[in-house]
Amino acid sequence: MYIHERYDWPNFTWDMDLISVPLGEVRHLQGALLGRMQALGFPQQQESQLETLTLEILKSNEIEGEMLNPEQVRSSLARRLGLEVSGLVPSDRNVDGVVDVLLDATRNYLAPLSKDRFFDWHTSLFPSARSGMYKIIAGAWRDDNSGPMQVVSGGMGRERVHFQAPAAERLELEMQRFMDWANSSLVLDLVLKAAIAHLWFITIHPFDDGNGRIARALTDMMLARSDGSPLRFYSMSAQIRLERNRYYQVLESSQKGDLDISEWLLWFLNCLRGALLATETTLNKVLQKASFWDKNRSVTLNERQRLMLNKLLDGFDGNLTASKWAKITKSSPDTALRDIQDLIQKGVLRKTDGGGRSTAYELI
Repeated sequence: MYIHERYDWPNFTWDMDLISVPLGEVRHLQGALLGRMQALGFPQQQESQLETLTLEILKSNEIEGEMLNPEQVRSSLARRLGLEVSGLVPSDRNVDGVVDVLLDATRNYLAPLSKDRFFDWHTSLFPSARSGMYKIIAGAWRDDNSGPMQVVSGGMGRERVHFQAPAAERLELEMQRFMDWANSSLVLDLVLKAAIAHLWFITIHPFDDGNGRIARALTDMMLARSDGSPLRFYSMSAQIRLERNRYYQVLESSQKGDLDISEWLLWFLNCLRGALLATETTLNKVLQKASFWDKNRSVTLNERQRLMLNKLLDGFDGNLTASKWAKITKSSPDTALRDIQDLIQKGVLRKTDGGGRSTAYELI
């Protein structure tokens, strides 16, 4: 029996004694992080936002096995946030759609959930009404015409059903009850509300596809409410990606259990704790970038040099060579080499070990 089949669904219960300590720790980490971020300058806050949201989108899609182009995601975010970032590239409409969903969820975190809002999110995720090779219903609840909604693993003939969602005829009632709860101002810690919202929505599984990504956007919205801020400085999806196997185990166990969701809440709080602690890496990267530009603020640079230095600071894929410089900046090999030599003379770049065709360069 799945939890949505129980007579008292969705009256969730939990052991507050079990979760009170991790909840208190998470709340302390949230407060410390927000305080630290507020102490940063506005440019560093913007850069941290851009880094975190890019990571959130990439990892949320990666959980579903979909790899997005990081440059497109970053560019789409920067344009929508109105940030002046060098080297922006064009982005596909499916990337723009994913970005639009997360920004609506986090920037409009106090706006109530509604059927139209969920349908808009779903249409943004699937602008062509297709998931890979398959046609799906976009911007509407699933209809189950091709059979019940199931989460299945294993090859043909060896399938294992992990979960079966409520029948399609229940969706209107189930989602209305969920939205009424989500929009209510009941007395409940907002971090716990985020955890419950994730489990509740993913259990209803109201769409043909995209339920996981919308559940994580919904979680970000609820966590923004718990922070009291639309600014995102930690990525829950990045941490779920690291704990993906355990995530699916606890999710399945909770959906097949009774309505005591203590195990789920405990996992969620520990995952959120990991996400908050991992922010240190993002923050250090932003501070190092700010320090670099502060140190080199008097150095005269052209647009090509500024673009490539930002790419190096953001984490360049592989070694930087003159040929890569020319390709990325759309310049000639001679111009690329002049740009590089100029930065070496100014004490910004240096050669790495090697020579000839393998000559590469790095930041000092």
